[in-house]
Amino acid sequence: MSTKPPSSKTPSRASQPAVPAIRLADPFYERETERYDAPLPSREYILQLLTEAGCPVDAEAFAEQLQISEDERELFQRRLGAMQRDGQLMLNRKRQLCIADKMDLIKGRVEGHPDGFGFVAPEEGGDDLFLSPKEMHRVLHGDKVLVRVAGFDKRGRREGKIVEVLEHVNQFVVGRYYLEGGVGFLIAENRRINQDILVPAGNAGQAQSGQVVTVEIVTQPGAHNEAVGRVSEILGSYTGPGMEIEIALRKHDLPYVFPPEVEKQAATLPDKVLKKDLEGREDIRHLPLVTIDGETARDFDDAVYCEPQGRSGFRLIVAIADVSHYVKPGEALDVEGFARGNSVYFPRRVIPMLPEALSNGLCSLNPEVDRLSMVCDMQISSTGSIKEYRFYPAVIFSHARLTYNQVWDWLSGVVKPDKKQQALMPHLQALDKLFRTLLKARAKRGAIDFGSQETQMLFDDSGKIKAIVPVVRNDAHRIIEECMLAANVCASDYLHANKQPALYRVHEGPTPEKLAALRGFLAEFGFDLGGGDKPHAKDYGALLEKIKDRPDHGLLQTVMLRSLKQAVYSPDNKGHFGLAYEAYTHFTSPIRRYPDLLVHRGIKAILKGEKLPAKGLAETGVHCSMTERRADDATRDVDAWLKTYFMRDRIGDEYNGTVSAVTSFGIFVALDDIFIEGLVHVSELGQDYFHYDQGKHWMLGERTGKRYRLGDRVRIKVMRADIETSKIDFSLVDTDSPEDTARDMQRAFEQSATQKPSSPGRGGKARSGGGKSRAGHLRK
Repeated sequence: MSTKPPSSKTPSRASQPAVPAIRLADPFYERETERYDAPLPSREYILQLLTEAGCPVDAEAFAEQLQISEDERELFQRRLGAMQRDGQLMLNRKRQLCIADKMDLIKGRVEGHPDGFGFVAPEEGGDDLFLSPKEMHRVLHGDKVLVRVAGFDKRGRREGKIVEVLEHVNQFVVGRYYLEGGVGFLIAENRRINQDILVPAGNAGQAQSGQVVTVEIVTQPGAHNEAVGRVSEILGSYTGPGMEIEIALRKHDLPYVFPPEVEKQAATLPDKVLKKDLEGREDIRHLPLVTIDGETARDFDDAVYCEPQGRSGFRLIVAIADVSHYVKPGEALDVEGFARGNSVYFPRRVIPMLPEALSNGLCSLNPEVDRLSMVCDMQISSTGSIKEYRFYPAVIFSHARLTYNQVWDWLSGVVKPDKKQQALMPHLQALDKLFRTLLKARAKRGAIDFGSQETQMLFDDSGKIKAIVPVVRNDAHRIIEECMLAANVCASDYLHANKQPALYRVHEGPTPEKLAALRGFLAEFGFDLGGGDKPHAKDYGALLEKIKDRPDHGLLQTVMLRSLKQAVYSPDNKGHFGLAYEAYTHFTSPIRRYPDLLVHRGIKAILKGEKLPAKGLAETGVHCSMTERRADDATRDVDAWLKTYFMRDRIGDEYNGTVSAVTSFGIFVALDDIFIEGLVHVSELGQDYFHYDQGKHWMLGERTGKRYRLGDRVRIKVMRADIETSKIDFSLVDTDSPEDTARDMQRAFEQSATQKPSSPGRGGKARSGGGKSRAGHLRK
């Protein structure tokens, strides 16, 4: 006979009361019993019963109908609450349960606007709904809501009325704390949060007026109340060193502190490759692989080696740090890596995806140490086509850490390598020859090559910009780029051929609408884009070749680039339009990109004869695309703040520049010498009524005929640099003054008084005169 003590756990189902018949009728009852000891009615069954009722149902009566016991009430209320947060149910004023889909309600996310109004972006897609400032008073940017269409605004847009706030997503907000007239409040750094957040005296802590703080929202905004917060962190002075990065981290919800469980796991990792880790790996330490990166690089995730093979072509080895050996699915490192999605590179600071023990240690291919890697070993023909390839886990030994400039100086003969480095030259020269071959294959393939100017900020000791200089890309940069492209293509082909679900890097071609707009614009310049309804990258490349020597090539290239979609991660392979690949994925940077880590796991599964499931890949692709955009937005904010601070000492200075964007409220100008962009507001364009033409990318003056178009050359004066908003304002030099306008009006009056009524021909001449004025402006 058993002498075990009685269990303190939930009684077995056999000892529990009999389940009511109405609960047993739940189609998902078995699933719920597997998940819970005391199963509740499933979400699907709840919706089924409410649908069958055909009308709103009293919440209390519904619980009684399902024979929910007193012990189950709290858990049942939680389930109903979760269904409300997910937009499946809602409670009306009579405390009746309603099916949201039956009420013609739209679920979506709030997108705030700095001017106080906002929009709801529907989850199911479609046009946004306008939210008036009154409606926005109830919510903050990012909140999840149910709205109904309340009518149409003056511009014909659907106007929404918030029926229910499903989720308040802003728990912490970073901004500047102010104390005025005894009232404390926070102005959010994110300008999409237009409402001030009240901070009562007892909630301010030691914060001083004007300081940057993080506030925890203790009371969310409502129809009749403001948001109320409590200072949880004091960051300091707005202009303090590095403050722009601290703000960006919090504003964009970037994870920047590794949780204790991640640090704990990282601390257990060895500081070098262990002998046991070499099992099952190919040993290629004898091959002189090298890393080639920028001067300031700290993590080295790829090493290359090339040897010529006579007429048959080249052998190219691309070795990538084997992050997947150390970061296993579901472990703390993996969970955090997924949450971050990618490393974020700010000026003077990096927020790594993985702790430094990995990113700068075990998974960085540092020189003259053993490192584990995943290798793509390729045979490339003399015409640049990949004849065959092989993936395998390996141990490598990087023979040198080289820089782009160093390699290019050697290859171009500017500098001679020393004795030790001389041994590497045959392999570097082979890389250069292979690069020339791959370049021809790239041109034949038709990949688009949009030229762009990269810049680098140089800083003083206080962390502020000293100068902004152009980054000169030499062929050593392009050598590595082509090697990485080759390895990425092999990875996508390997995964696709073996039917292993994976995340592809997808870049789709232009939509029909954007294609039509592009062709209409190009027609004004006498050009057309080939390819019919479905142009190929080669058609874009052919047109870029035609326009490359034109003075307006920058304008045409910019419009062509804007016609294309943004690249994303997706399990659906739709090819990469810009690179002209039928399949493409990211394999080469698992230290700093989570999708690359997943690709490594997929390749390893194939090598082991296994197959990883596709479940969750679509959601992972959406998440990683989001983290990539999040990083871009954060770095853009930091760059903008630093550039604005830099321009504060240049108020009144004049510069030449190029119109980089045209909007309904003015033109943006990119300056030549200092690579900074600012706005010339429409009110600064001259004494005229200016009209914006989106299709033609210009602003046109009604009276003067002056035209400001994308790509135009202008001269500006710096008027303002507001670090509060990170906005730089310019004015045009040599625009019409009010006195000029008065003289023009007087002249026009005198002419109209002495001339006969204009014939259509004379009207045409007047318009022609306006054309001369525009041409004169362009010559300036």
